Amino acid sequence: MPEAHVLHRHARDQREALAGQVLSVTSPQGKFDATPFDGHRLLDVQAYGKHLLHSFEEAPDLHVHLGLRGFFLRTEDLGLLPRGGTRMRLVGERAAFSLIAPSRCEALDRDARDALLATLGPDPLRAGATARDGAAQRLAAARGVVGATLLDQSVWAGIGNAWRAELLFLAGIDPSRRIDVEEAALLWDLAVEHLTLGLEAGQVVSDPSAPDERWVYERETCRRCGTPVRSWTLAGRTAWVCPTDQS
Repeated sequence: MPEAHVLHRHARDQREALAGQVLSVTSPQGKFDATPFDGHRLLDVQAYGKHLLHSFEEAPDLHVHLGLRGFFLRTEDLGLLPRGGTRMRLVGERAAFSLIAPSRCEALDRDARDALLATLGPDPLRAGATARDGAAQRLAAARGVVGATLLDQSVWAGIGNAWRAELLFLAGIDPSRRIDVEEAALLWDLAVEHLTLGLEAGQVVSDPSAPDERWVYERETCRRCGTPVRSWTLAGRTAWVCPTDQS
């Protein structure tokens, strides 16, 4: 499932390409009612964890959650026919974005938007420096082991399985135990730093000197020490840990 850095990249790209323009909004697939948005000016696009919110002038917000299989396709050829299965297409003056296979694509009024945002914890790519203490307290106080709570979007928003594995490795923390506030603050700092790198690179970056490599995620051996990586199912997803470097 796309994690926060991917959603923030989509938000930035669409905001830069479309904001301020009156858009043609359609549903080539026919499974989305584009009427409330078609012909309205796009004001902004923001990412909140794994959610995208498009704000339109005199229209409800448009909420997108990509889920496991969703993705956007961009083209500058406005005459190009949309790909089959396109749930929604946003067409501006110079670019078009086609949304395919999302888990959610819906109109939200202000109350529904506020209710959605109230379910989300702090997003490392949105929160300023003052969010650190609160985010650390939130993670340390959550019930369960850290490998489970990091995937809980009501605790921190935007962390998925790949970031869980790599951030916990960088912090030297085994996902199968609980953590204290100091360790949670370290994880927050690492999340802010590395998700920012991931936003710019368009991928998970846990080692800036080798951005295409991972330390333990989907690896058989730890890239740092060579120890066989242990994997098991934790909170419904496969967890990876180096028994030598994480305790």
